[in-house]
Amino acid sequence: EETRDRSRFITTVDRARTVAEARDFVAAVCSEFPDATHNCWAYLAGPPGNTSHVGMSDAGEPHGTAGRPMLDVLIGSGLGEVVAVVTRYYGGRKLGKGGLVRAYGGGVKLALESLPVSEHVETTDLRVILPYPAVPQFKSMLTEFEAEAVEESYSTEAAFRVRLPGERLEEFKEALRGITSGQSVVEPWAA
Repeated sequence: EETRDRSRFITTVDRARTVAEARDFVAAVCSEFPDATHNCWAYLAGPPGNTSHVGMSDAGEPHGTAGRPMLDVLIGSGLGEVVAVVTRYYGGRKLGKGGLVRAYGGGVKLALESLPVSEHVETTDLRVILPYPAVPQFKSMLTEFEAEAVEESYSTEAAFRVRLPGERLEEFKEALRGITSGQSVVEPWAA
């Protein structure tokens, strides 16, 4: 939250994996501040750099002075799956177009600086069955592929539910074939 020439600006941000989540968040913030002069918003609902699922609104401010600067900050941040709403309570002084652009874009930039972020990695779950002699080597290779054994069971063979980054899948399968001499079964996990 910040004050510029007696106008109060409150920036609220959240994660938005989809356009529907972004729009729901915007509606919730607008409901939280129904007496505000403006609730301007922008979202980037896809991965970082992907602008196929974006949206913005000046919400009554002069064209291009709120939504576009907010969206530009989101796109330039290197983040994805993010939505921002800047709520304005008018303080009696006009800021001019440049002042509005700085206030709305600056509010989003300030909010993003304090936002906890994490890298999102698409994962895949596999069912892996292998002979007992290969288990120690299999377990040691999990770290190399950023994989984890989510579940394991033992009967006539060792069976694992393995979660790993989707981009590592093919090389994981190849390495597994190598340590088991082709004696492993790898298939998508079926819950």
